[in-house]
Amino acid sequence: MNQSDLLNSSKAPEPVGLYPHARKFGDLLFLSGVGPRERGSKKIPGVELDNDGNIISYDIETQCHSVFKNVKHILEDAGSDWSKLIDVTVFLTNMKKDFAVYNRIYAEYFMDNQPCRTTVEINSLPTPIAIELKCIAYV
Repeated sequence: MNQSDLLNSSKAPEPVGLYPHARKFGDLLFLSGVGPRERGSKKIPGVELDNDGNIISYDIETQCHSVFKNVKHILEDAGSDWSKLIDVTVFLTNMKKDFAVYNRIYAEYFMDNQPCRTTVEINSLPTPIAIELKCIAYV
C-alpha cells in the first residue's frame, strides 16, 4: 500500500487526528470513523455545549442525518456510493435513549441497500457527538 491509497473528501469534516477519511485496498474502501461534524468548523449539528465544551443537550435525529450525509460525501469523493456499502459499524453513546430513533432513520437511508450492521454502545467519542459510523464499501 502507498500514500495514493489514502483518500480525503473535500466535503466531509476534517479528521480530528492523523488519519484519512478512507483508504482503498483493491476494490474495497475502508472509511475511518465518521461523525456528524460540519466541514470547516467545530459545529456539531444538533448539539448544544456549555462554555467548557460539555454536552448540555443533543438531538440524535439531527446527528444521524448529518453523519449519513458525511459518509455519503466520503463515498462519492472516493469513487463509490451509498449503494456500495457492505458493512457498517455504528457507535452510539446512549443505546437505551437513542437506538429507536437511530434505527428508524437508518431504515430510511438503507431501505434499498442493506449492508451488514453492528451497533455498539460506548462511553464517549473523541468529540462531543452521540453517533459515529465505521464503514466498508466497494469501488
